[in-house]
Formats: sequence, structure tokens, C-alpha cells
Amino acid sequence: MTDYGRDVAFGVFPTPSADPADLRTLWAVLAAAEHGGLEFAGIQDHPYQRAHLDTWTLMAAVLSRTERLRVFPDVTNLPLRSPAIIAKAAASLDVLSDGRFELGLGAGAFWDAVAAMGGRARAPREAADALLEAVEVIRLLWSDARSVRFEGEHYRLSGVRPGPAPAHDIGIWLGVLGPRLLRALGRVADGWLPSSGYARPAQLADMHARIDAGAAEAGRDPASIRRAYNVWGSITDGSSGGFLEGPVEQWVDELTELVLEYGMDTFVFGPAAEPVAQVSRFAAEVAPAVREAVLAERG
Repeated sequence: MTDYGRDVAFGVFPTPSADPADLRTLWAVLAAAEHGGLEFAGIQDHPYQRAHLDTWTLMAAVLSRTERLRVFPDVTNLPLRSPAIIAKAAASLDVLSDGRFELGLGAGAFWDAVAAMGGRARAPREAADALLEAVEVIRLLWSDARSVRFEGEHYRLSGVRPGPAPAHDIGIWLGVLGPRLLRALGRVADGWLPSSGYARPAQLADMHARIDAGAAEAGRDPASIRRAYNVWGSITDGSSGGFLEGPVEQWVDELTELVLEYGMDTFVFGPAAEPVAQVSRFAAEVAPAVREAVLAERG
């Protein structure tokens, strides 16, 4: 059993399609999340996907059209975005939204597509090294230092003056799965952002253990690290069709178990179909019931 005792939070994973009809659905999904009391909106970042809007432009629009939702890239495509510019853009969005921005970062994927846009295709270890350097660069550029320098294998800063300062301590959440990066996450990051399709519930305990070992090395409390889970499925009125495919009661039971037995604390929902209706139901029927069940079990 792994329960870090953190408050449970919920969010939505809308599709950033540029099609006008899909865009109307996206705004309706975000409105349902906002009015339904969900906390987060995570926006995927695939610049090479021709049907998608640019993620950072879209996040600015989402923050301008909402009042409560906290927004984050889920996760930033680092190979196609300079960490210095990521730091500047993140701080700017945080200032403009009065502290409603968080930063999801990933090492990269779909390397042929990255290379086709002019990015560099990186081997796994190289991509991991670049991600950890990027975390250092971004933190330096959010600091109150007069000027900062950094000399890495992939990135460098030569006397850059940080600014603007973020409106709050922006969390850096890493979308990583490998043993080395999980341990590093425990040392240097504020959150973990896996997806249920790549990190199944049965795999989570071992992954948490690696994060916790890294936290211990750095003298950090493992419970200080958010454990967010991108989840996909359908809320139905019929019988169970498998993990997160079934009625509200099944969703409540499975998400509650993911908190109390599997250590996750935040759930970012990507509906399989009918996104507005599904998000409305998730917010009205699933999220509050999970909160209540977790509180009752913690006693």
C-alpha cells in the first residue's frame, strides 16, 4: 500500500485540434471543467502534428478564458523548444494568470517527426541528459540572481539576467518512465506525470520506489512530490468493460484505489468519446465521490 496523504485533485486533457468544430468542443470541455470544479487542464504538445494548435499559444488563450483552472503542458516537447524560452514563457503565463501555470516537461518522443521540423533526434541517454540540464536551466532563469551562467552538454547560459519572476513557485512535473529519470525526478522535480497507457497500475509501486529513493538522496519528503496520472476511458451506465470503462461506481472505486493503494493523487481525464458530457459527468459524479471516499478511508 502506498498513500502519500496528499489532497486529491482532478483535471481534463482536451484535444488541441485546430478544426473549428473541434475547437468549439474544446472550449465547451474547458467550461465544463471550470464550472464543475476541476483544478487542471493539461494540453499535449506535439508541434509536428499538423491538426493541432500550438500548445503554448493555446495555453495562453485557455488562461485568458478561465478564472480557476490551472494550466500546464502535458508535456512540453523539449527537443523542439529551448529551455531558456520555456522558462520565459512559463513565467510570463504565470504572471498573466496570477499564478495558474505549472510546467510539464518531457525528454521527447516521435524522433523522426522532431527531426523533420529541424529538431535533433536524440538517443535515450542523450535525451535524458538534456531533460535534466533543462530543469537546471529553467530554475536558474526563475531565480532572483542578478545574472546566471550554465555550461552543459546540451544547453548553456552566458550571463543571462533572469526575469520576469513567476507569480508563484511553478511546479516542474516530469513525464518520465525509466529508472534513471524516475530517481532523478525524486531529487530535482516537483511532480510526476505518467499516462495510464504507459504506466499501468501494477507498475506504479516500483516506479514510486525509484522516485522515493531519489527524494531520500536529496533529503526531500516523498509526499512533497505530486503524482499526477493521465487517464483515458468512458463513464457508462452499463457493465464494466475493463479498467476505467464502466459506470460511475467503478470509476470511483478504481480512482480511490489508485490514491490509497497505488500512490497517485491527481487524475487528468481524457474522454474516449463525447468529451463535454463525459467531463461534466466526471466533475459532477466522479471527482466529489472520490474525494469523499478517500477522506473516509483516511479517517
